[in-house]
Amino acid sequence: MGEEWDAESIAGLRARLGLTQAEMADALGVRQQTVSEWETGRYRPRGASTRVLRFLAEERAPYDAGDKRA
Repeated sequence: MGEEWDAESIAGLRARLGLTQAEMADALGVRQQTVSEWETGRYRPRGASTRVLRFLAEERAPYDAGDKRA
């Protein structure tokens, strides 16, 4: 995932990590309502939030399960 975090990519990351909105919010240092608003498309993450999302994606889920490259 690049710098673009839209509603679908955020919800997909959360699902892949097996987190509730509250757990993801805690991991990101934001409110649960913020994660909900990102996932519904009301707002998009920006600034530090995008960097923390990228870190969370790389740290907790570094390899896509469908990626068979070795």
